[in-house]
Amino acid sequence: MSSMSGSSPLSLTKSATTTCATLLQQLQEIWDEIGESDSERDKKLLQVEQECLDIYRRNVEKERKYRAGLHQSLAEAEAGISKLVSALGEQASLPLSEKMKGTLKQKLSVVDPVLKDIRTKKQERIKEFLNIETQIAVICAEIAGNDRVIGPTDIQVDEQDLTAKRLGELKSHLQELQSEKKLRLQRVNSYMSEIHELSVVMSLDFKQIIANINPSLANHMTVQSKSISNETLASLTSEVISLKQLKQQRLERLQDLGSSLIELWNLMDMPMEEQLKFNHITSLVSSSIDEVSKQGSLAIHIVEQAEVEVERLNVLKTNSETARQILIQLMESGSDLSYLLSSMDDQVVKAKEQAASRKEVLDKVEKWKHASQEESWLDEYEKDENRFSAGKGVHINLKRAEKARILVSKIPSLVENLTAKVKAWEKEKGMPFLYHKAPLLHTLEEYIISRQEKQEEKRRSREQKRLQDQFAAEQETIYGSKSAKKPLGNANTILGTPNSRRVSTPSGRYGASIGKEKRGSGNVGAVIPVNYVALAKDDQKSGGLD
Repeated sequence: MSSMSGSSPLSLTKSATTTCATLLQQLQEIWDEIGESDSERDKKLLQVEQECLDIYRRNVEKERKYRAGLHQSLAEAEAGISKLVSALGEQASLPLSEKMKGTLKQKLSVVDPVLKDIRTKKQERIKEFLNIETQIAVICAEIAGNDRVIGPTDIQVDEQDLTAKRLGELKSHLQELQSEKKLRLQRVNSYMSEIHELSVVMSLDFKQIIANINPSLANHMTVQSKSISNETLASLTSEVISLKQLKQQRLERLQDLGSSLIELWNLMDMPMEEQLKFNHITSLVSSSIDEVSKQGSLAIHIVEQAEVEVERLNVLKTNSETARQILIQLMESGSDLSYLLSSMDDQVVKAKEQAASRKEVLDKVEKWKHASQEESWLDEYEKDENRFSAGKGVHINLKRAEKARILVSKIPSLVENLTAKVKAWEKEKGMPFLYHKAPLLHTLEEYIISRQEKQEEKRRSREQKRLQDQFAAEQETIYGSKSAKKPLGNANTILGTPNSRRVSTPSGRYGASIGKEKRGSGNVGAVIPVNYVALAKDDQKSGGLD
């Protein structure tokens, strides 16, 4: 057998022939011994020959199919290469199989590596297209205001056109969209900056205004999360226009009131110390709209304060005018004026006494309002999970929060003392104590009820959190911790602070007027720091609470 292993197909055939002759001789001997007839022998030999032919035919057919398969594989490989290079827009330096020398297997050994290499390039090119088209789709969705999250599985890449030219066009389009997004972010930040400045001047709730336009502007601190849709830009534009109009209206109103105050003071010869109390109003008489930027200078309670004072002075002026007419008539009649002068002096004394008696209560009202505003700020500050993260102004906020907690702890006693003072005043004067044209006691009662409801809500929230933490701890004890602890903060997150100044006090309705001035639409431009905060100055006095 070993001598046959290296033989050629021809030697194998001769060997097989010899073997067949030997086997045939043995078969003849067996038949001789058996006594098989010649006809039977011929029949059996014919059968053997037929079986041999069948085996040859089957093997020949098998090899023909194998050869056809190699031809087909070669043709498919060449067609695949042609299709891929067309899709990729590249040239393949590979001759046609008809012009190649060698066997079918040798030809396939040349074509297959080329096909594999081009297929690898195709997959890499598809990844590039997928990455760029996903970014394009995300930015387009942001501009359209579509909140649906878009991922690679949502993108269908056209595999018939994967050319470098097409890829370059997509990259260029992506750069244009990225520039558009950057510009829109600048416009959003610019409008937010304007709204913040206007809110500060008029003591409006900036955070609430922004949240009403789009929650993403108030709920997230990263620039990338801000809405840049046409709708958001239009709302911001409308809000800026509305707030500028409101600022103009308030300034004009205060200028009119300031002029009236100056006129009344001059007419009634008011003492300078009384005039200085309203210097923050009269100083605006000659100011332009752009010159007014001081925090709270156009707050609604400032307008109402001026209105109350003008109304009071007009009442005094009317009484004075009436008294003057009566005095002129009496003088012309020649009557004794001593009684009238004494009566006028008594009225002036009573008016001054009433103003002085209200002053103590009003001072306590201001302290109560300030404490309530700090309580509202503290509530928002403590909701901010990033308040301890590294960032500009963190130490200032911590210092303010510490002072605010001390101030808030004194609110119950402050309200109790204020209520007692108001009741004592009303009992003494026999009339209700009005504050901004509303009974102050009623306002205090509403505030107490509202504060109790908020405290109860906080208590329920803390209890629920305690039960959740307890349950989590029990599960961790039983099954072990399944996740890492949440980090305290993210150093890359820019800290924001609450700027809410609206409380359930007589001044709580001051910010409500902003809801009446609803937004329209328009376009904008410019930039705002994403980490601005509206804080009280360090040297601002918190005031006593007694």
